[in-house]
Amino acid sequence: MKFTINKFIFNVLCFASILLAASCTFDEQENPNAPALEEILDNASVSELNNLVSGIEATMRTGLGIQTTGSGTMARELYLFDADPRNTSDLLGEDGEDLDNNSFYTTQPFNARYVCIKNANILMEALMNTESVTEQEKEGYRGFAKTIIAYELIEVLKSYGQARVDVTDQNDLGPFLDFDQAIIEVVRILDEGLVHLENSGNIFRFPLAGFANFDTPDTFVQFNRATRAIASLYAGNYSDVITDLENSFFDLNGNIFLGVQHVFSLGPGDITNDLFKTPEQSGDQIIVHNSWINEADAGDIRVSRKARRRVVSEAKDNLNGTHETALYEENTSPIDIIRNEELILVYAEAKIRTNELADALEALNIIRDKSGGLPAYDGVQTSEALTAELLKQRRYSLWCENHRMFDLRRYDLSDTLPIDREGDQIFNVLPIPFSENVNQ
Repeated sequence: MKFTINKFIFNVLCFASILLAASCTFDEQENPNAPALEEILDNASVSELNNLVSGIEATMRTGLGIQTTGSGTMARELYLFDADPRNTSDLLGEDGEDLDNNSFYTTQPFNARYVCIKNANILMEALMNTESVTEQEKEGYRGFAKTIIAYELIEVLKSYGQARVDVTDQNDLGPFLDFDQAIIEVVRILDEGLVHLENSGNIFRFPLAGFANFDTPDTFVQFNRATRAIASLYAGNYSDVITDLENSFFDLNGNIFLGVQHVFSLGPGDITNDLFKTPEQSGDQIIVHNSWINEADAGDIRVSRKARRRVVSEAKDNLNGTHETALYEENTSPIDIIRNEELILVYAEAKIRTNELADALEALNIIRDKSGGLPAYDGVQTSEALTAELLKQRRYSLWCENHRMFDLRRYDLSDTLPIDREGDQIFNVLPIPFSENVNQ
């Protein structure tokens, strides 16, 4: 028995997303009406290949808002007060209810990640049958595609704890792999991507919208290695983390905000940043969890930079908050994919895990200073104490960026979260969508 939603996603939605993306600010195309899939797979032109690249980069953004607010709610970082009651009922386990494996918060992030992966697989298939670009140029496309596939799989694993890695043949999808198996495959895909990039002659025949400073194979390698550093950390390969970071854009003394981003615009066919919310808006607002405000160190400037006190506190379904999101200034503000701030925290975590505590403390103090405006850490300098400090710095540096739920899960700390209403529950992983369970 096949999965009906998969067939829709992989055949209709993924290709529609390419066509929409191709008309926005990602790339101006000669033909706004892209050809049929069969034509693209048979000797695609450079313009058609670049349409696919634009589609991949665009569909990386799809579902980000739902995935981020969903995991943020489950991790008690925030509440999404909007018209859908499931955001304040299901995600918090109200009255003992379980998560729904066929609801939007489960299906849309999952589908979005695999739409992007499918687009990347279409690109690689098209490269096999085209004479429009040289073999070296094909390697640049392949290196880009495999790096993005790996990044998207990490996002699946963070939210769902397992992933299908082999989805090349939509009629014969590979099995779900558990986290430990899948993250090894992610590292393998990244290493394959690196080889492609190194064989490209440093040629990208395509433009990239959100990769300023990383838009050639030689510089894109740094994003590939940054992604591998994160995968290596999650795989528990801490010596690899340091090697990967050394070959990425990680810089202890550099700009903590340097990195790659999702970009948005008001252009026809494009989308805006749906994590932006109008100040003081009611009815569709991201409300900061009170614990994030109250448990911050005194003087932490991340609180005032990322959150705004409301004139009137917001309440819904017996939940309330004094602050709302101020993370993004406008609806076209970019969203970070990976930035140096996260890589410094990755470095600190690897150093703690290998008991190199002086190096870890140096990195944590850089984050405290440059991101939080805080004085140096003056607590106990044991592995346990510095782990707690690491998680606190990740909590405030990476607020509302789809990290907290996974951080708590991987450290087995989810049960430390507050219960805001009697009868609520703590969830730390989303169920695999119902349609995907048919053959399991």
